[in-house]
Amino acid sequence: MHPMLNIAVRAARNAGKVILRACEDLSKIEAQQKGSNDFVTNIDKDAEAIIRDTILKAFPNHSLVGEELGVIEGTDADYQWVIDPLDGTTNFIKGIPHFAVSIALKVKGRVDQAVIYDPIRSELFTASRGQGAQLNNTRIRVTKSNDIAGSVLATGFPFKQKHHLDAYTEAFKALFIHTADIRRAGSPALDMAYVAAGRIDGFFELGLKPWNTAAGELLVKEAGGMVMDFAGGAGYNHSGNVICGSPKLCQLVVKEIRPVLTESLLC
Repeated sequence: MHPMLNIAVRAARNAGKVILRACEDLSKIEAQQKGSNDFVTNIDKDAEAIIRDTILKAFPNHSLVGEELGVIEGTDADYQWVIDPLDGTTNFIKGIPHFAVSIALKVKGRVDQAVIYDPIRSELFTASRGQGAQLNNTRIRVTKSNDIAGSVLATGFPFKQKHHLDAYTEAFKALFIHTADIRRAGSPALDMAYVAAGRIDGFFELGLKPWNTAAGELLVKEAGGMVMDFAGGAGYNHSGNVICGSPKLCQLVVKEIRPVLTESLLC
């Protein structure tokens, strides 16, 4: 295992222990609303602090950007860690056992190492650039699905951007009539990990943040898939609008949804 990936795994597992302890008594979770339909808990912050401390102990000069604790500017600007300590916070608050720790390392702006860790199921998804993707040390691949017909897709509702609901609903309908089914599970990091593992054929969601997608991006690509925005380009980190799956499936999804989307979602 790459030494930097090894540190990411250690940080994810340390955060997972914090999260699992909290799951034993949900009454101790302190939740606050930090935005419209957007929540944070004391556990998110504790888990991110553990991740931050684990990484900086090994690499004190690196930069970090986390969902909860913001940016730490290191002296070596080439290395930036992108952290979501608890992707699926609403599930966690409600006691729904579907959430994950997501950690990615960018080297000179490109994602180089990735970990998505599901502490409930003890599932560790990892990837190093050019080395493939693994689930618990077993190689994983995206499905060979080259048609929307019969596929199973995952999505996320635009709960933070409800002004896009009409356009999203039209996109959902355009795809749903062709698919076997569409899932909405509440953790985009795990959705992307499941695409990489071939559990679902593809995933689409709008308005995501870099910490939601950075690790999943590398996992999908290293598993033979593609990540693109709603226009079929590479602007997903800017727009937050993400499609992933096999290359052919992604292109077909774009073809179906582009005619029903507003111009703002295609930028």
